[in-house]
Amino acid sequence: MQANPSLHTASPATRAAAAPGRLVTDAPTRMFHWLFALSFLGAYLTADGERWRLLHVTLGYTMAGLLGFRVLYGLFGPRQAGLGLLWRKLTGAPIWLKSLTSAASPSAINWRQGQNLLMALAVFALLAMVLPLTLSGYGTYNEWGDFLGGDWLEEVHEFFGEAFLFVVLAHLALIAGLSVLRRKNQAAPMLTGRVEGPGPNLVQKNRSWLAALLLIAVLAYGSWEWQQSPNGLVSAQALSSLTAGGSRDRDHDDDD
Repeated sequence: MQANPSLHTASPATRAAAAPGRLVTDAPTRMFHWLFALSFLGAYLTADGERWRLLHVTLGYTMAGLLGFRVLYGLFGPRQAGLGLLWRKLTGAPIWLKSLTSAASPSAINWRQGQNLLMALAVFALLAMVLPLTLSGYGTYNEWGDFLGGDWLEEVHEFFGEAFLFVVLAHLALIAGLSVLRRKNQAAPMLTGRVEGPGPNLVQKNRSWLAALLLIAVLAYGSWEWQQSPNGLVSAQALSSLTAGGSRDRDHDDDD
C-alpha cells in the first residue's frame, strides 16, 4: 500500500487547515452563553419605560433561571464545564501577580495565564452580579423600596445593570484583542464548540439534547409569562410606537 504523496507535498498551512478541530465546549454551555447574553441585551434595551416593563422583568427572571442552570451544571455536569475549573483559574491570580515583579524581563512573564485570568474574572463577575441585579429588580417591581422610603432600590438596580454592561463590554473587548494578538477567533468555541488543530477532544459527550431542553424551557417560560399577562409582554402602545417610528423613518427617507 502506497502512502498518499499529497500528504508529504502539502504545505504546513494546508495540513493545519485539513486537521480536524477539537471539541472543547459542549452544547449546553454554549446554549447557556447565548441565551444569557440575549436575555441581558433584551433586558437592558427594555429597561426604560412602563411599556416594556413586563418584557424587561421576564428577561430578568430568565437570566436568574439560566444562572441556576449554570450553577447546577457546573456542580454536577462534566469536568470541563465545572465551576471548579473557573475557580482554579482565579486562585492562580496571586502567584501570577507576584511573577510580574519577580520576572527578569517581560518575555519571562506567562502572559497567556494573565489573559486566561482576566477572562475568568470577567465570567465570574457576570455570574456573581446576576443575583443582586435580579433581586433589586424584583424588589423594584414589587415596590419594596416604598416601605423604606426613597428610590434607593431602583438606583441599586440601575447601578448593577450599568456595571453588568461595563463587564460585558470589557469581556467583548478582551475577546477581540486576543483574537487580533493570536490571529485566531477566540469566540469560535462558543459558536461551534471547536478549536482548530489536531488533538484529543476535551468534551466526550456534546449533550445536544440538554441544550435543546434548555432552549425549550426558556421559550416555554416566556410563553407562560405571555399567557399570564392580560395584554401580553409587550403593550399595544409599545408596538404602535415602533410601527409609527418605522413609518416616520420611511417617510423621512422618501422626503430625502
